[in-house]
Amino acid sequence: MAKIAKMKGRDETAAVAALAAGRIVVMPTDTIYGIVGSALCRTTVAEIYRLRKRNPKKPVIILVAAPEEVRHFGVRLDQRTKRLLRNMWPGKVSVVLPIASGAAVVRKFAYLHRGANSLAFRVPRLAWLRALLAKTGPLVAPSANHEGKPPAATIHEAKRYFGKKVPLYVDAGRLASPPSTLVKIEKGKVAILRQGAARIRGAALGGTR
Repeated sequence: MAKIAKMKGRDETAAVAALAAGRIVVMPTDTIYGIVGSALCRTTVAEIYRLRKRNPKKPVIILVAAPEEVRHFGVRLDQRTKRLLRNMWPGKVSVVLPIASGAAVVRKFAYLHRGANSLAFRVPRLAWLRALLAKTGPLVAPSANHEGKPPAATIHEAKRYFGKKVPLYVDAGRLASPPSTLVKIEKGKVAILRQGAARIRGAALGGTR
């Protein structure tokens, strides 16, 4: 049976316990409600794709507590990239980064990159969410809806999508926000792929292409 937990005093205890056990949670992110699970658990990621009816060729965004955590996914940050990330994180900017070359790494994270050989990460602006990520580890967090349908703005809307198939819903009231801004960093260059919740300009990031 699905449970609904309230975000009283930012108490995320129930969500941490569920996520640490590999279960799926619908909860607020720094933009909108997400259907969230461990990025390091293949079966959890596969279940999120199934529940969300997501195109299997599309990667999902991964929330991390700090920039250094991208190394767990075979991503290496040079000094220029680190400087660029400091201008964007924490914030509502998701950044596509290439994973390291090498067949073993590519195979290991194929369930996440879906053939793209790159992954999108975000360090959220909200301190409570970063604290949660420090406890749970990296989380995949696509919006809480079926592919092509409007993102859920309330827990009740999310339950209409997923019902009892998601064991825990964390209620933070109505959330309405554009999606995160999406950029790509490759070879020290920044490309803006989608302007979203954070308005950024290429010049502020050291140039774009």
